[in-house]
Amino acid sequence: MAVLINEKIDTLLETTSRSFYPTLKYLPKKIRGQIGLLYLLARVADTIADTKHGETDFLTNLLQKYNEVAQGRSSELPDFSELATLQTNEHEAELLRHVHDVVEGLEIYSKEDQQRILECLDTIVGGQILDLQRFGPANEGGKISSLDSNKELDDYTFKVAGCVGVFWTDMSLAHVTSIGSDKEEEFYEKGIRFGKALQMINILRDIPEDLRFGRCYLPGEELEKHGLSPHDLLDKSNIEQFRPLYDEYLDVTDQHLEAAVEYIRMLPDGQFRLKAATMLPVLIGQRTVSLLRTGNILDSDEKIKITRDEMKSYARKLLRALLIPGGVNRLLKKNKNA
Repeated sequence: MAVLINEKIDTLLETTSRSFYPTLKYLPKKIRGQIGLLYLLARVADTIADTKHGETDFLTNLLQKYNEVAQGRSSELPDFSELATLQTNEHEAELLRHVHDVVEGLEIYSKEDQQRILECLDTIVGGQILDLQRFGPANEGGKISSLDSNKELDDYTFKVAGCVGVFWTDMSLAHVTSIGSDKEEEFYEKGIRFGKALQMINILRDIPEDLRFGRCYLPGEELEKHGLSPHDLLDKSNIEQFRPLYDEYLDVTDQHLEAAVEYIRMLPDGQFRLKAATMLPVLIGQRTVSLLRTGNILDSDEKIKITRDEMKSYARKLLRALLIPGGVNRLLKKNKNA
């Protein structure tokens, strides 16, 4: 039974995750399944929240019902077949058609691991519901709303990604490694910033698409300081006026990535797989930030992302670095300055 569930989960992971699946393959086996399952559970919630159809209450209700079933507080899983037909991404449609298999995946893990997974999922779903309440469904052509402050932005990045840093750290310490009690608080704090870094990259990379669906995650009060409104970001010619503020957020993201680098350095030297799994998203994140600094992010035709070939190249460089004394530090330093 467990083998069959794992096979279904692995197939869904491979088809739905372009960037996370390579990271997952590096993880130690003791935690690979749990982290992969959380990804899928969160991806289901994300797909529901981002469906370009329906009223806020409709999507919020679906999210709440889905989470209630996952948390074990209800056994009546919503019918996602109609929602699946609305997806433009066939892999996400397939995921919605197999939500039962994803939720069933919880059963093969211990109660302690289930609790860790579900606590993180609950936080993520709460963030997505708050997102819907702020912005409404992701429908084109509507009013553009923004977050109010940097405090709201930081809270959002924790709810949808920083909490994953807590979960990742929980799983690592429970099953794979240990760290001195005097360093645990710092370890968790850097893990949270690791997650925030990756979410900030998503936000800063996806500005044109988010704007098209009425969402601006950059705070309105910060835009006003630069004489801008969310609507002004639809015009690519405003990039020079926007650039100083954009660079400030890229600097924040770089600072979070530095914390992620310190997180990796805190891992024991013998944890090759865990180091590799944490390093790959940092390398890709650093490269993405470098590209965002030079491109015109307001130009929707200038899509900035790391190609599959680049990801494979990073994977090869990473393996070599792990085998050479001091290779990890050199690779991270070289990559940041590239």
